[in-house]
Amino acid sequence: MSTDAADRAVGDGSTDFITVVIGAQTFGIPVDLVHDVFVPQSITRVPLSPREVAGVLNLRGRVVTAIDVRQCLGLPPREAGTRVMAVGIEKDNEPYGLVIDEVGEVLSLAGSACEQNPTNLDPQWRRVSRGVYRLDGNLLVILDVDRLLDFEKYSDAA
Repeated sequence: MSTDAADRAVGDGSTDFITVVIGAQTFGIPVDLVHDVFVPQSITRVPLSPREVAGVLNLRGRVVTAIDVRQCLGLPPREAGTRVMAVGIEKDNEPYGLVIDEVGEVLSLAGSACEQNPTNLDPQWRRVSRGVYRLDGNLLVILDVDRLLDFEKYSDAA
């Protein structure tokens, strides 16, 4: 993700976010970062990979690294057999699939309405969040994809 895209996600003007649900929480990802939304057919584990890496999957002939966002956020694993979805993104010309519970809607939100992370937001969440929006009694946490994919920071925090 370029710095310009990250700045647009929380700057002035309006930004479109795709909403995703992980656990019981709604998160937002800037639409301009999303290449695909799909249901992974199978994920193959990769030995000795960071725990956030769920494995690899095949997406139209491309090998894509699957990232378990639940693991990144410190949430409990989903129940076995539960259907998952993935959001396809690219970082440094590498394809990734962010494994999530479900996809919501696309929201267009004013950058001026974005707030800093609350001080009581879980530290793991705060580390991967660019800010929050308050929506009808619900908090929309905006994910920072660069930070989400920075696995060295996870091991530093552990």
